[in-house]
Formats: sequence, C-alpha cells, structure tokens
Amino acid sequence: MIGTLFFAASLTPSLVPRSPVIQGLLGGFCLVAGYGTGVLLRSLWLWLELPVFEGRVRAFGNGLAILACTGASALALWWASGWQNRLRALMDMPPVDGGSSLFIAGLAFGLFLVLLLIGRLIRFTAQSLTFRLGRLVPGPQAALFGIALTAALFWMIGNGVLAASALRLLDASYQKLNALFEEASPQPTEAYKTGGPGSLVAWLGLGRAGREFVSSGPNAMRISELSGLTAREPLRVYVGLNSAENPVARAELALAELIRIGAFDRANLVIVTPTGTGWVDPESQTALEHVLRGDVATVSVQYSYLASWIALLTEPAYGAETARAVFAAVYGHWTRLPSESRPRLFLHGLSLGAYNSDLSHDLHQVIADPYAGALWAGPPFASQTWRNITANRNAGSPAWLPRFRDGSVIRFTAQQNHLGDSHKPWGPYRIIFLQYASDAIVFYDPRSLWRRPAWMAQPMGPDVSPDFVWIPIVTFLQLTFDVMLATLPPKGHGHVYAFPHYVDAWASLTDAPGWTAQGLERLKRSGP
Repeated sequence: MIGTLFFAASLTPSLVPRSPVIQGLLGGFCLVAGYGTGVLLRSLWLWLELPVFEGRVRAFGNGLAILACTGASALALWWASGWQNRLRALMDMPPVDGGSSLFIAGLAFGLFLVLLLIGRLIRFTAQSLTFRLGRLVPGPQAALFGIALTAALFWMIGNGVLAASALRLLDASYQKLNALFEEASPQPTEAYKTGGPGSLVAWLGLGRAGREFVSSGPNAMRISELSGLTAREPLRVYVGLNSAENPVARAELALAELIRIGAFDRANLVIVTPTGTGWVDPESQTALEHVLRGDVATVSVQYSYLASWIALLTEPAYGAETARAVFAAVYGHWTRLPSESRPRLFLHGLSLGAYNSDLSHDLHQVIADPYAGALWAGPPFASQTWRNITANRNAGSPAWLPRFRDGSVIRFTAQQNHLGDSHKPWGPYRIIFLQYASDAIVFYDPRSLWRRPAWMAQPMGPDVSPDFVWIPIVTFLQLTFDVMLATLPPKGHGHVYAFPHYVDAWASLTDAPGWTAQGLERLKRSGP
C-alpha cells in the first residue's frame, strides 16, 4: 500500500521536467522504497506486539486500502501530464500529451519486480549464511555474521564488479571524446593563442574542450561592432590534462604561457576553473570578453575529462588540487608585480568548476593582497562557502536568492538581475553567485529524505512549479534524478546558464568599463 502511494507521489513535479521513460524509472524506485518502508513499519509493529486486526475486519480494511491506493495512483497518472506541462510552461518548453500512463505504470512495476527480486536474493543469502553459521556459533552471533558477510559479498559485486566496470567503460568513452579533433576547432595560426606558433603548449595535448576553448570566441572587430568602442583581441590560455605530468607542472606551464603572450599587461586577468570534462562555458567566456572589451586574459587548466558528477564521485580531491596549484602559481606571480600596473584578478567557475575554484585558496592566503572578485555560477550543493552564506542569509530572503548582510561583498542573482538591489555600493572585493531556482545541482539536499528543504518555502523560485510539494523519501529520490537531468532544460533554466545573465553578472563584477546601460541591454539581445 505504501509503495503504491509512493508511486503516485513520484508523479508530482520536481525541478526538472521528465520524459515517460524517466518517470517510469523514478516511479519504480519510489515503489520499491515505499514497499521497503511498509515492510519495515509492519515488522516494527509486530515486534512491539501492538494489536492487529483479524478476520473480516482485516479483509474489509485491506480491500478498502487497496481501492484507495489504486484510486490515488490512477488519479496521479491522470494528472501527471498536467503537472509536467505546467512546469514545462515555466521553462518555455512545448507541452506533452497524456498518453503515456500505461507505459509509465508498466515500466515502474517492471523495475519494481527486478529490484524486489534482488532484495529477496539478498535476504535469502543472509538467511542461508545465518543457518549454516548457526551450526558453529550461537544464534545471535550467527545472524550478525550472516548479515555482515552478505553485505560484504553484495558490496563487492556491486561496487567492485558492476560499478568498476561501468566506470571503466565511462572512462574509456570520455577519454576518446577528450582526444577527438573537430573541424570546428582548427589549430590557431596566431602566435598569441595557445597551440599556435611559438606556444609552450602543444595543440595535441589540449584535449577536445581545450581546443574548443582556444579556437572559439569573439575577436576585437566583433566586440567593437557591438560596443561601439575600441577593443583588443582577447587572450585565452589553456593547458590540457596531457600537457604535463602533474597539477603543479601544468600550473607552471600555464603561468609560463601567460607570461609569453603578455597576459599580465592586460587590464584584467581571469582564472577559470573548468568543469569535470575540462569544458569552459562559452556563454560566460564570450560575455566576459565583450563586457571587458577584449582587454582580458583568461587561463584555464584541465584536471579531468570525465563528466562533473563522475569526477566528483571518483576523484573529488584532484580538481581541488589542480585549482590550488593554478591559483598559487598565477596569484604568486601577480602579487610580485607593481600593484599600480598589474591587471585586476578575478576567479570564475561553473558547476564543479565553481566548487573547485572556491577551494583553490583560503582567506589567510589572500587577505594581505586580495584579488578583485569571483563569479561562481551553479555552485554545487556541497560548496562550503555557498552553504555557509546561504545558511546565514538575511532574515526574510529566500534560500534560492539570499541576501547577505549589506550586500557590499556578496550578492546573488538569477534570471532577473538582482545585483543592483543592495542599498550599499560594492566594496573593492566582490563575490557573485549566479544560480537558478530550478538548478538541482545547486539545490540538491540529501536531508530532503526526512525534512523539507529551505528553498521550498514560499515564495518559491520563478521557474519552480507551484505543484512541487515535499514528500518524505519521494522528494529525495526526485531530486536525485533531477541532479542527473539538470542540463536537459533549455538555456536559462536548470543547470544551463544563459548569455544575458552572464552579461549582468560580469558587468556588475567588473563595472563594465566604457559600457552604458543601453549598450549592455543591446549586447544581451545580440546573443553570444
């Protein structure tokens, strides 16, 4: 009964719209989670020797409960497409029809049976081991050893065989993708570009993401056309995972390449920490170079070629190690330059890049000579600075768009530009968090298993469905699926950040030298 109710609850919307296949898979996991919860509660009830109904009363109660649960599931399946379409409308997505109810229910029940069989197999193994061990040791000890051996056995099968094989397959796939050469990313012929003539970094070692980063972006003519002002050629430095043996060597190589192309003679210098695949969001980079009229040098160093969520699971410390090495090398050189002639130094990262950029330094390292500021977009829920600031936000401000103290140092923004809402002007050191209320990477909360997340309090974000309600266990499973699907919504929603919102953030962070408000609006309408 509880499993059926959990299945019905899984059909309610969460942060990311779902296809019928995803909804069926989610429904299957919720069905088995509810079933397991029901088994646990029933066992606890019987263990406490609480009264139970018998005979006709029990039969009548069971029939009534089955009828109610079946009715609830049927109604939820009937309403499901409406819930999804209201969420899709908030994200400017086309509606879906409601003809998938039987497919969703069938897929959910099929997955439930598979998971139930696995659970029964685990129970059978534990009982068998307990029975055999019971011939050698007392009963309680046999049960304890039987459970421990079963857990160890299935952990080795699941983690040591299945998970390891899946990771090896993913690793090989992403490695091939990283090595892929594309016609859209030709080797540069300009000496001031990484991989070009005289470069200290070989084009071959940049990886797919690095080659895309170096070969793309606006030139001085394009920037001048949009701004109506003089512009310079933006400088981009990238060091791939295969460019040097370890993070420190790659950081030193990046610094040497910056010095070679004269990056420290520019007015602005930005350290961009990439995502897990080594990708740098072109929407952000293009916005940055337009806002600063090309008078900027950007450096990025790859630490992985895996998707961010895989990198976070398999090598969480490696990204932070690389980010610290890059910051130490660049910042160390920057602090040795005359303060009146050196560039302004900024940090930037998206997703796992924001997480590792935050970990690239500590307060004691920079307090004597701070950099100018940081723009962190879509910071993962585990980001410590983001968590602390959100937890200590000003009373009355929503968790999805906090206000922190007087706003002179830290500000948050979303689709609508809120960076000018503060009553106090910016100070010399600035941090901006760009986040959408529908971004599950940011707002995933493991504690949603047993309590409602703070960001679900009213009023909720502009692209969060008003039909989204907190349900114990179910909401946790919904958000877990949302994390894996966070990049599927269109630009400007979920974990897909849009050019106009980057323009607002970079303009506020850097003061957009030479730009007028009308010019920035024109730039946002032009697109990347």
